[in-house]
Amino acid sequence: MAENTKRPALRIRIVFGDEEMIGPGKAELLERIDRCGSIAAAGREMSMSYKRAWQLIGTLNAMFREPLVDSTRGGPGGGGAVLTELGREVLSLYRAFEADAAKGGAAHIAALQSRLRDIPNEK
Repeated sequence: MAENTKRPALRIRIVFGDEEMIGPGKAELLERIDRCGSIAAAGREMSMSYKRAWQLIGTLNAMFREPLVDSTRGGPGGGGAVLTELGREVLSLYRAFEADAAKGGAAHIAALQSRLRDIPNEK
């Protein structure tokens, strides 16, 4: 049997309560807002509606002691959004947790991967 070459991916969601969680989607949205300077542009890059992007940011902002994203309304000069200091900290902590989990679980993931069925070109 050939070795399975599929690359496993760890997708971690940290659940704090019924409606309070952070996972790969929200983390990616925060990263894109940081890069784009806009909630709308970040959402577009993720093929996410403007409304959905705003809902996710609203949820994140309400979860923490202070907002993670600071936004200004559009207008003649245009609006924008930036991560707050806390937003950068939360994103960094989440990504560090992901990296630690992947490193700590690497042997287990490899053991699971070695047991996957290898069926090339079959459906």
